[in-house]
Amino acid sequence: MDWFPIVAGTFKVLALCTGMFFAIKWHYDQGKKGKQMDRRALLGAAGKVVAIFVLSLLGLGLLTFYLVRRLGLDMALP
Repeated sequence: MDWFPIVAGTFKVLALCTGMFFAIKWHYDQGKKGKQMDRRALLGAAGKVVAIFVLSLLGLGLLTFYLVRRLGLDMALP
């Protein structure tokens, strides 16, 4: 049974790498077709994604802090 994690992990890494390669290749080919977004719209969309990510990360941190305090867990550093 000791060989299973090695085989499964190797398969998982190979499958993910293959999928990423084809996803990147497909997006690159789509971009070469001449379908370009203007720079302003692209920066606006990227800014929205970053803002949503940061706000969700902040919300998750605050929720975690609240739950830790509410449950009385020890947060002291060693």
